[in-house]
Amino acid sequence: MMRHRSGKPFTDRRDHYQEVTDRIVAALEAGTRPWQQPWKNGAPGMPVNATTGRRYHGINTLILAMTSFALGGDPRFCSYKQASDRGWQVRKGERGTTVFFFKRMLVEDRNAAPDAEDRTKAIPMLRAYTVFNGSQIEGIPAYVRPDTAETPWRRPEAADIILANSKAVVRFGGDRAFYSPSLDFIQLPDPAAFNSAEDFAATALHEAAHWSGASHRLNRDLSGRFGSAAYAQEELRAELASVFIGGTLGLPCDIPNHASYVASWARKLKEDKREIFRAAADAQRIADYLLAFHPDYAEAEDTADGEESAASSDVAEAA
Repeated sequence: MMRHRSGKPFTDRRDHYQEVTDRIVAALEAGTRPWQQPWKNGAPGMPVNATTGRRYHGINTLILAMTSFALGGDPRFCSYKQASDRGWQVRKGERGTTVFFFKRMLVEDRNAAPDAEDRTKAIPMLRAYTVFNGSQIEGIPAYVRPDTAETPWRRPEAADIILANSKAVVRFGGDRAFYSPSLDFIQLPDPAAFNSAEDFAATALHEAAHWSGASHRLNRDLSGRFGSAAYAQEELRAELASVFIGGTLGLPCDIPNHASYVASWARKLKEDKREIFRAAADAQRIADYLLAFHPDYAEAEDTADGEESAASSDVAEAA
């Protein structure tokens, strides 16, 4: 039986992979990308736990960002019990959002060699929990967005710092933005061609997301040609990474994408209910890789608890 408000793991046999996938496919088929924020800039930030301050990762970032955008932008979430422990109260009738964590269980490896010293193997087990957004909780302090003194990586020059420290080769000119895997450079129109400095920064970091996939970096498959399924899969990862990076830096993340991409994503997700989990995990790795080039962000991350980052990696392995 599912204990909806306790914050304890679900014990039913719902197919959570399928439920998440169905939600996203429905939005894609309706012509919307559900992870896109409904405002152009000034986003409060990526989802965090309201009581611990820890950021969520991977698929949880995607799911909770979608909920946050739908409810007005408060990025804070916590379980019913966490809220109660603080003296807060989830409003009656509010519907929570499911988040996922993986824990490793050691089981007997029946395929191990008879003389093997270790006859166990680790299997990641999916656990689902219910959390509520800050806007659904009475008594929680009003959300105050951190200023740039607390989050210096949200200053306007953040993208320039990341690109400079990455040592990526960036060329300017023309009317197209792209990354060339064969020649390993990023091509961008002149900054003056963009509507704003924020739009330029967001586009540059989107192409940097593709740049991160080179074999000597994060080693993703970049061999797909435009219009192919492989190309669309890589574009989905860069798109989600743009959401994660944009939310962290306070940049717009509505990078225009061809309608054929969206149709291809919907088809792929229908075929494989775990693909969105893999894509979100890959996008998290891209975001972490690029954001680490900002020294202030890297320093803040070094002092943070890495427990939830490990959970994000487990998502990819389980998926």
